[in-house]
Amino acid sequence: MESALKNSPDLEIQSLYTYRVAYLTGWNFAFQTLFLLLSLVHDVLEWLDKQDCRLASRLRYWRDIVFSGLVVPFTLFVSSMFWCVYAVDRELVFPRAYDDVVPWWFNHCVHTNISVVVLIETLLQARRRPRDFKTEIIAVTVVDVAYAIVYYAIYFFTHRWLYKVFGVMTWWQVCLYQLVIWGSSYLFYFLQFPINRVIHGDVEETDNAATGQVTEQMINGTKEINEDKTDADSKPSSLSKNPWSLKYRSNGSKIENSHL
Repeated sequence: MESALKNSPDLEIQSLYTYRVAYLTGWNFAFQTLFLLLSLVHDVLEWLDKQDCRLASRLRYWRDIVFSGLVVPFTLFVSSMFWCVYAVDRELVFPRAYDDVVPWWFNHCVHTNISVVVLIETLLQARRRPRDFKTEIIAVTVVDVAYAIVYYAIYFFTHRWLYKVFGVMTWWQVCLYQLVIWGSSYLFYFLQFPINRVIHGDVEETDNAATGQVTEQMINGTKEINEDKTDADSKPSSLSKNPWSLKYRSNGSKIENSHL
C-alpha cells in the first residue's frame, strides 16, 4: 500500500504521501493521543486510590495543559476550517483523487469525530479556568508558528502549497488568511472556559502540582477554601478528590450490595 501511494501516477496522491507528517490533522491526532494517554494513566492511579500522590498531581497538570492548550484549539480548528473550505470547494482542501486512498469513514474520523473527544471531556471534566494560562498560551503560539513555518517552507522549497486553498489567493489574501488561522486558534482556546462554566457552574478550582495545594473558591463569595494536602490535619477538597472516574465508581458501589 505504501509503495502504491509513493509511486502513484496521480501527483495529488504522491503529495499526500510525501507530506503526510506535515498536515495539521496528523499533529492534532498526536495531541489527542498524548492527552488520552495521560488521562488513562491518571485514571489508573485514581482506581488504585493513588490520586493524591505527586505523580497523579503532575499528570493532572500536564493533562489539563495538553487538553486546553493543544487539543481544544486545534481540534476545533481542524474540524471547522476543513469543513468550511470543503463546503466551498473540496478540491482546495481534500481533492477527489484522495477518495481512492482515503475512505469516507476515515475522513470523518480525522476531521469530524475528533470533536467528539472535546465534547465528551468537556461534559465530564470541569475546567472552568486555565490550569496555567501562560503555559497554555505558549503552547498555542508555538504550534501556530511552527505549523506556519512548515507549510511556508514547503512552498518556498518546492513551489507547491500544502493546501490548495493558498494557491488561489494573492499574497495579501494569504497574509489575511494567516491572521484568520492564528486568530481562530486563540478564539477556540478562550471560548472553552466560559462554555465549561455554563456546564459545570461558576466554581473555580486549581490544583497546584508544585506545592500540592488545592484551592476551591465559589465565585459568589459564599465559600472559599484553601487547603494544603501536605498537612495531615487538613481535609482535601471534595471536588479535587472526586473526579468523574471516582464519582462513577462511588455511584456504582451504592447501587450494588454493600457487602460486595
